[in-house]
Amino acid sequence: MSHQLHLNAFLMGVGHHEAAWRHPRTEARDVLRVGHFQELARIAERGKLDSVFFADGLAVGPRIERNTQAVFEPITLLSAMAVVTEHVGLIATASTGYNEPYNLARKFASLDQISGGRAGWNIVTSGTADEAANFGYDQVPDHDGRYVRAAEFVDAAAALWDSWEADAVVLDAESGVFADPAKVHTVDHHGERFKVRGPLNVPPSAQGRPLLVQAGSSASGKDFAGRYAEAIFTAQRSIPEGQEFYREVKALAAGHGRNPDEVKILPGIVPFIADTEDAAIRLEQEFTDLISPEYSLRQLSQMLGLDLTDHPLDAPLPPLPPIEQIRGNQSRYQLVKDLAARESLTVRKLIAALGGGRGHRTIAGTPQQIADDLQAWFEAGAADGFNVMPPYLPGGLDDFVDQVVPILQARGLFRTEYTETTLRGHYGLGRHTGRFTPAAAGVGA
Repeated sequence: MSHQLHLNAFLMGVGHHEAAWRHPRTEARDVLRVGHFQELARIAERGKLDSVFFADGLAVGPRIERNTQAVFEPITLLSAMAVVTEHVGLIATASTGYNEPYNLARKFASLDQISGGRAGWNIVTSGTADEAANFGYDQVPDHDGRYVRAAEFVDAAAALWDSWEADAVVLDAESGVFADPAKVHTVDHHGERFKVRGPLNVPPSAQGRPLLVQAGSSASGKDFAGRYAEAIFTAQRSIPEGQEFYREVKALAAGHGRNPDEVKILPGIVPFIADTEDAAIRLEQEFTDLISPEYSLRQLSQMLGLDLTDHPLDAPLPPLPPIEQIRGNQSRYQLVKDLAARESLTVRKLIAALGGGRGHRTIAGTPQQIADDLQAWFEAGAADGFNVMPPYLPGGLDDFVDQVVPILQARGLFRTEYTETTLRGHYGLGRHTGRFTPAAAGVGA
């Protein structure tokens, strides 16, 4: 375990709580204002956070009448955030299901250049029927097949990022040489799903290639993470569950010939912060009271693969389909199913429990209590850091940065200044060495 933990700010509209946009601590119109997101990036950088991150979907979400949308495509939005920051990493979600390797590799390489080597890619396979319908599919491609496609997609994208050697760009105006053609390579990828010649038309940044991030916790998702991911966003709810996931994924990484210490595991945490624990609990309840059940039921229906829109709110869940029938997010399905069973929750209580972070762990307390909790997970070997999901924005991020981070810094658990200039550097990784670099000749991605 490294000496210090890693902190990523998972940003979503005006907060992760589904009712955040209705609460007086937020301004609903901020979801449409790029300046809001630029300010969030500045706050994260003020706290010396490793990175900020945006999830993404390729369809209008459930019950558009009742919940705000993620308006901006994240790579575009992060480019706007890059120009008002100097250090904080910038991680965007993008789908391997409905993109092509060349176009997506080029977009991330561009963000990486714009930001000076601070880009990261959260790799998703896209598992909802609404997304599939927007790209001409009658149903969601099967779960395991999506991961097979994702693996080839990432291999092709990695080859494209490696197609320029680190010193290929010459920029010699006197001789008129822009780049050394001997150091710019075709990749000639011929796979089952993709055929890509290359090279990419964007040279590598200061970090070599974007950081690779992944968030799936199904069997296929964990194996994929062990093979590719350099940071993993996950949703364990207890230290024993976190320890088990931690050990399993680190072992999978080692099985793929990787150094497990170079795979950082960051469970999600939704912190409600106040001066006293009672005040924090009351604050969380204020948000819970603003939940729209009709929206939550549609969202829960998507998670569980079962239409619950007419199901009684004060009854337990009906019998659920087996996980093998879930074509979407299997790990989230299992988490929600287990949560409802373990705590004997009615549907009403379940949607309240999920309102803050859709299954991620919510904690209400003082800054000291939040810091104690994070330290306990970190020192127990259940996390390398945390995916911080403020329930409302910008205030929830302000409070975490200004009240919790200083406690972690005082305990020697988190940096007080940036010591690296790239996202890979923040996560303790060196510059990526491309496969065509002489010292790495013959080494794959």
